[in-house]
Parts: sequence; structure tokens; C-alpha cells
Amino acid sequence: MVFDFLKRAERGDGPAVVEKKASATGRVVAWGSSGRVAWTPRDAVSLAKMGFQGNPIGFRAVKLIAEAAAALPVICQDAERRYEVHPVLGLLARPNAGQGRAELLEALYGFLLLSGNAYVEAVPGDKGPVELHVLRSDRMALVPGPDGWPVAYDYVVGGRTHRFAVAEGLSPICHIKSFHPTDDHYGLSPLQAAAVAIDVHNAASSWSKALLDNAARPSGAITYKGADGQSNLTPDQYERLVNEIETHHQGARNAGRPMLLEGGLDWKPMGFSPSDMEFHATKQAAAREIAIAFGVPPMLMGIPGDATYANYQEANRAFYRLTVLPWRSGCWRRCRIGWRRSPAKRWS
Repeated sequence: MVFDFLKRAERGDGPAVVEKKASATGRVVAWGSSGRVAWTPRDAVSLAKMGFQGNPIGFRAVKLIAEAAAALPVICQDAERRYEVHPVLGLLARPNAGQGRAELLEALYGFLLLSGNAYVEAVPGDKGPVELHVLRSDRMALVPGPDGWPVAYDYVVGGRTHRFAVAEGLSPICHIKSFHPTDDHYGLSPLQAAAVAIDVHNAASSWSKALLDNAARPSGAITYKGADGQSNLTPDQYERLVNEIETHHQGARNAGRPMLLEGGLDWKPMGFSPSDMEFHATKQAAAREIAIAFGVPPMLMGIPGDATYANYQEANRAFYRLTVLPWRSGCWRRCRIGWRRSPAKRWS
């Protein structure tokens, strides 16, 4: 069951009593701002900055799933009955001094969506865990043993490392990971699958911002033909024309303002090229791919052009049935604190 590891701790299988109940990573987190690590373009930090902090579609998709999953009720039961009052439920109601159940679960689901991995630290007490803390996935490194199974977890902040040893008994770290076809120790994030679409969407947003900074695209060109047939402006004439355009005709506040041209100046209108007309459609297609990677109906993200569902009620129902419930139940099924030796060891 979901809370097997906590029940084991209640029976006395947990670590020895400690005087102070606090996260073991507190002493290294306090120095977290002392340094910064250089990351590759597809690591967890870069993906989070690019696809969550810097992309509205990725941000909304993660928030929708994490908040919906965290809001679902938590049921504690065994093979005989369902418990209304239980130490596990009490611990989840107040997992630590700074978080409640919703905040803890939202952080847990958020890290799992952003990096494919989530780590929960159980602070030991005299009769089992007394606090639960979600640790940052980008700071955690798994240490494999000779047989490939974890023997420790290293939590690194600013060059300082705290090691969580994984013994034969109860481990202080619960590692939850999503399925990854080519990695034995870490999970695959939806952001990795949608990384190309996120790049396209961000590039399209940057392109649109550049257009606005440049008066929302030059809608035409001013040509000069002097009376003597010369087509070159004098330096003073050129500077005056540039200042006139920048002051009175550039920027969103001057959009549509008429331009008065003096003798020798002519206006040549310009239109959008076919490639420019396709840019907005490309951005919408990238947004739809990001939503699909997370399993969120595009209608719920405000993406136009998708009429799969008759209304928002059906879209929400499909979102819970096909994404939130399977994803949350799968997350808790993968929840383990005590690592077991692989059966494959007997086959070798």
C-alpha cells in the first residue's frame, strides 16, 4: 500500500531516536546561494527554467495536474478496514513546520512532472517518521552499488554534500520516478518529451516581442526622389527623418497614426510574407504539442483550434479520467522508502 513504509516505521523498524526533528539537509540548504552549477541544455534545471518558468503553456500544464492531484482526498486503509484517524493521516495533514498536506503533495507532483523524479525525506522519530520533506530533484544524485541498486543518495548544495545512506532497513529517502526506457536510475519528464515544442514556442514568443519592439513590423518603406533626380538624402535630412519616425510613428501607442510626407518622399506599403503568416500557426501547434505531452486537453489551456470536446465539462472529465487519476495512482504505487534487492541478482 501507499503508506507501507510509514507503517513499518511505526512498528519499530525505523532508525534510532534523534533529539531534534528537522530535515537533515537544513545545514547545506542554508548555504544554497553560495554557488551555481553549470548545467547542460536538457538537464532538470534548464528544462524547468525553459519549460516552466519561461513558458506559459508548460507552467499551466504542470500547475493544473499538480493542483488537481494534490486536491484529491487521501485514503488510508488496509485489507480489513478504512481508517478515519491514523498516525499516517496526521503526519500528512501536517508533514512539517512549513507545509500542509496540499503544499507537500503539490511540490511532490510538481518535481515529478518537471524532472521525472521526486524525493521525500522522512525525518525519524521514536515511533516512526515525524516529518516529511520534499527535496529538490536537481540537487539529488543517486549513488549506485556494485549490483546497480542504490546504496546512497547525495544531496548537493553549493559544493556541500549530505549523504543519505540506504541500508538494509528503512531508508530515509523515498525516490519516486516515472518510466524511462533508457535510464536505470532516473525517470523521464514530460518536459523532455516536449523540449523541441517548448523551444519553438519560446522562439515564436521572442519573435513576436521583437516585432512589437520594432513598431510591430515595418508596414512600408519611405523612398526619396529629389528634384534633380538624386535618390540620396543629406545627413541632416536623414537624421531628421529618423527622429520623426521614432518620435511620432514608432511603437504601439503610435499605431495607425497618419504620416505627413514632404516633397520628394513617397510611401511604399509592405505586406506580410507567407512565412510570417504561418508563424502564429506554428506557435499554436507547438502549444498543442506541449499540452499533449502532459496529457492536458488543449481546450483547458485556452489553445484555439481544437474542438475535440463538446464543452469544458467533458474536457475536465477526460482530464481527470485519463490524466490525473492514472498519473496519481501510478505515482503512489511507485512510492517506496525501503529499497529491496533486485530479483535479477539471483538470475546472474
